[in-house]
Amino acid sequence: MLATLIPIFDSKTQVCAYAVTARKQDVFKYPILGSTASLDGIANVEGFEIVNSVGLTGLSGDREVFVPVNSIALYTDLREQCKVPYQKVVILLGKDVEPTEENVNRVKELKSQGFKVALRNIPASRFAAYQQIFRMCDEFFLDYKEVSMKSARLFFGQYFPNIRICAENIDNQQDFDELSKEGESNLYEGRFFRMPVTKKETEIAPMKVTYIELLNVINVPDFDLTKVAKIIEHDPALVISLLEIVNHMSVNSEITSVQHAAAMLGQKELKKWINTAVTKELCSDKPSEIMRLAMMRAKFAENLAQSFDLAVQAQELFLTGLFSVLDIMLDKTMEEALELVKVSQNVKKALINQDGPFYPVLSFIKAYEDAQWTEVSRRIHLDNLEEDTIYEAYLNSLKWFRDIFPEKKTKR
Repeated sequence: MLATLIPIFDSKTQVCAYAVTARKQDVFKYPILGSTASLDGIANVEGFEIVNSVGLTGLSGDREVFVPVNSIALYTDLREQCKVPYQKVVILLGKDVEPTEENVNRVKELKSQGFKVALRNIPASRFAAYQQIFRMCDEFFLDYKEVSMKSARLFFGQYFPNIRICAENIDNQQDFDELSKEGESNLYEGRFFRMPVTKKETEIAPMKVTYIELLNVINVPDFDLTKVAKIIEHDPALVISLLEIVNHMSVNSEITSVQHAAAMLGQKELKKWINTAVTKELCSDKPSEIMRLAMMRAKFAENLAQSFDLAVQAQELFLTGLFSVLDIMLDKTMEEALELVKVSQNVKKALINQDGPFYPVLSFIKAYEDAQWTEVSRRIHLDNLEEDTIYEAYLNSLKWFRDIFPEKKTKR
């Protein structure tokens, strides 16, 4: 199986939920629509497999999760398939779920069981037909390019005021700013938050300059621990984070200085910790999803190294993923950002020229996180990759991220 998470934002670009997008049927293996093999497992909700495997806390930081359910799976025992608290699960129905009497009654039953329900991809011309289901819906996803959000907001505000509207497929910051400013939507989904920076912005904040200096010191083959310790000492947040991680490793040892703590951690672990800790700080003035995106790409790239015959360069692949949003972190173009941060030529080629040995891994990850399953399947077949290995690499990345950046449970 292949699965990924799509973030759902509020008007302040804080993630308030995730939508699971999963795919089990291989379109290259079963290209003929309607073949018996292609229908295997159609009654199973694929999204529940990843939800059950990782758990809500590991998957979404205990936020709500939207799980797509087709018209056949709708009639299975969803409570049995869902092994997590289903009050946090939103059943996401598409246009294949027609507003028949049977489907209306089934939605009523799911609501009585405690599930939330959302609709997606219903054309405006059919709003009237879906009014009975709309009355039970908690959210409705609309493509803002296809339907006037202002008109939709007026319509739902008048007839279905309890529904939260999600504007989806927002692919640029300007459209997000306009939609959120006008208050025409409650939720927002799209790539707008991670679009590359294309023009030079303001001067870098002094604290970020310190972080860049630290990155440049540690991302060399044999760095000076004393120099690293002196830079860390300038930032209380980094000092506290370093002491916390060392204390977890050496309970019975008394740490006498930052240099002592750095030495106890060792070069390899210190380098890994600094890259993640500094990235977190560089993203502190950005939407939280930027930091998660950078970390997930980094770990996913590292986990895929062996599959792409790049096991020896796994650490460089980690940096490729980590710095793939460096332009957003620093508010500069990628070319300008990589003039400040020292990386290898292979990393530069992947991030600037979209070329070199690391770029196939990065482009694969980007297709995966956007749920471009046809392209992902094509690459799996062409590159002789194992689908199960890819899925496990992604799950491992999710668990790793939640382990190092645990979140407090959210309350609704």
